[in-house]
Amino acid sequence: MTNYGLATYELNNDRKSALVIGDSFYDLATAYKALNNTDNELPQWVHCNTAAITQWQEHKDAIEAFLETAVNQQQSLQSLPNEIKVLAPFNPTTIFGTASNYHEHAEEMETELAAKVDSSPYVFMKAVTSVVGTNDFVVLPPETKNLDWEVELAVVIGKPARRVKAEQAIDYIAGFTVVNDISARDLNRRNDYPFKHDWFRGKSWDTFCPLGPAFVPKSAIEDLHNVKLSLFLNGKQMQDGNTSELIWDVFEQIEYISSMLTLRPGDVIMTGTPAGVGKGIGLFLKDGDELVASAEGIGSIKNTVQAEQV
Repeated sequence: MTNYGLATYELNNDRKSALVIGDSFYDLATAYKALNNTDNELPQWVHCNTAAITQWQEHKDAIEAFLETAVNQQQSLQSLPNEIKVLAPFNPTTIFGTASNYHEHAEEMETELAAKVDSSPYVFMKAVTSVVGTNDFVVLPPETKNLDWEVELAVVIGKPARRVKAEQAIDYIAGFTVVNDISARDLNRRNDYPFKHDWFRGKSWDTFCPLGPAFVPKSAIEDLHNVKLSLFLNGKQMQDGNTSELIWDVFEQIEYISSMLTLRPGDVIMTGTPAGVGKGIGLFLKDGDELVASAEGIGSIKNTVQAEQV
């Protein structure tokens, strides 16, 4: 269930923004007009979540004030029909991921970690073209036999961040969403080069980044380091974690990445996955499998695996 946030939906081939409260979706433009009793030209952020997030500093006060009003007056709004198609809530600018960021997950992957004092986060990048929404297919390419899942809290950056210290990192966060970092384990490694890891080949295929169902502003989450994460495979819970268990917390990850480059509004950081992935027990995804990845207060994304026909 989503506390409150913004989503993108499609109905009759028309793509629009939505307000999400709990499990209910409302057309954002219609809700804005109703709650503000206006037929005037609407603000830019009402029409496009990507624009709202990439210009978060300009729009955040108006967005958060509107969301608060909407929550308080939800009973006066007309929800959207069930047949809407919920899309990814926005188009990320760049996607970063932090690997082996839970001790139990590192153990199940047989990854030997150095002491934190002697280490730093292991960060990789994932193609933005891999993003899909809830209820979209995760396509299983014939090149992999070891397709795996990873539920993660995704942090969305709200203003340019360069050499930000952990103590100030919260100020650079716009909000959160849920991500399932689909990974082809057998393609993450290769033997034809002296460098053995190939994170691009293992993680950036089309459809390998289910994201959503909503963008939730940080005001909706009381403590980003106490968010329950879960993943169900065909109705059976495989992952049950909490962001309190992160090795490198969100603020430390922002400090590390921003020490090298400028994080931009709309950038997404996949903060790491807890234990319970398929590789740990030798179980991998097959055609027809159903995945439900959830983060408390942010919502759930549901995807079905579909073998690619080539």
